[in-house]
Amino acid sequence: MTGMDTEAPAPPTRRPVRQLLAASVGNAVEWYDWYAYTFLATYIADQVFPESADNSLVPLLSTFAVFAVGFFMRPVGGLLMGAIADRRGRRAALTVTILLMGGSSLLVGLTPTYAAAGVLAPVVLVLARLLQGLSVGGEFAASTTFLVESAGPGRRGLFSSFQYVSTTAGQLVASGIATLLVDTLSEDRMNGWGWRVPFVFGAVLSLVGFWIRQGAQETRSTEQQRAPRPALFEALRRHPRESLLICGITAGGTIAYYTWTSYLPTYAELNAGVAKSDALLAGTISLAFFGLLQPLGGLLSDRFGRRPLLLFFGVGFALLSVPLLHSLHDSFAVLLLVQCAGMVLLTGFTSISAAVNAEVFPPRVRAAGIGFPYSLTVALFGGTAPYVGTLFKDLGHSGLFPWYVAVLCLLSSLVYLRLPETAHKELAR
Repeated sequence: MTGMDTEAPAPPTRRPVRQLLAASVGNAVEWYDWYAYTFLATYIADQVFPESADNSLVPLLSTFAVFAVGFFMRPVGGLLMGAIADRRGRRAALTVTILLMGGSSLLVGLTPTYAAAGVLAPVVLVLARLLQGLSVGGEFAASTTFLVESAGPGRRGLFSSFQYVSTTAGQLVASGIATLLVDTLSEDRMNGWGWRVPFVFGAVLSLVGFWIRQGAQETRSTEQQRAPRPALFEALRRHPRESLLICGITAGGTIAYYTWTSYLPTYAELNAGVAKSDALLAGTISLAFFGLLQPLGGLLSDRFGRRPLLLFFGVGFALLSVPLLHSLHDSFAVLLLVQCAGMVLLTGFTSISAAVNAEVFPPRVRAAGIGFPYSLTVALFGGTAPYVGTLFKDLGHSGLFPWYVAVLCLLSSLVYLRLPETAHKELAR
């Protein structure tokens, strides 16, 4: 680690493809593990949590509650791994996060059933999700900074878009494997061992990500490597306005993102009677479409600025969330159309999120400065989206959830209106 602090990095623009690959492959593996849990939530609920005689939604609610618990470790991961990235280097933090994710994914795959272990089963699952949350929070902080600092002049938006290209790739693999298992295995086999396969596979993939990241270049400048190391809470203490700005930028984006990319298949099952296999297939197709859109959004932001795309996203979701979600019914085609329409709007946020965040903070505390407020906001609004949506359904008010999404996107749009344009300013390193 000491050598990492003193060795000057090669110019980030020399090997941009290698840098993109190092960030993207590891990031895809991280998010594959994270989303496999979401896509297989109904099976995990049946095996790990006890059934309730009064309410069949209790196990599913418990599963999504554990999903939310994992999110609340993300701010801790963003802070701790961001501090490692700012003190020891971006590559060091990226290495730690991929190893943590592999271990936690294996733990999910080996979680005992409630029938076999009783209360120990949900305890093991919660522990695994806490480790995953720690890893993913740190991953965003380090990889966001790494990607944007690796970009050449006028290409920060394009490089930023690969944050969600790789995230989407991980989701696609998770969704594709889940769909394949559901379509080929019987219900008994899925409940018995089929749902465990993706998590064991994720642990193997993490080793591939670890190997690839060993060849990445450090992106901290020589000056930053030689400077005194920042304190753990320095970003929050010295840059409170920037921290609040990250929260405002992220609130609408994260609720829309997790609703459309993670929760919508379950929402369609619960509220529109869509078959489970159809919901997973529609999610897989729309995710592929979403991944293809990301570089286009990044390029547009490099030319026209970040703010127009953010407003396109925020105002679009504020106006269309309710009609889109209310239009769902028992139809694969309608679900696919709703998902793809949302993906177009969502690209205005996701394709440039990394660049916008990195342009807010100075390099000395950039990773930790992004990591904590971003992950805290995601935990509050993104991680709770499946739970809130399912809870509205349980309370008999499922129609309120689309309004919840719309209001948060409207509030973020007000932040975007006052956001200074940074697309064409040089990034401090």
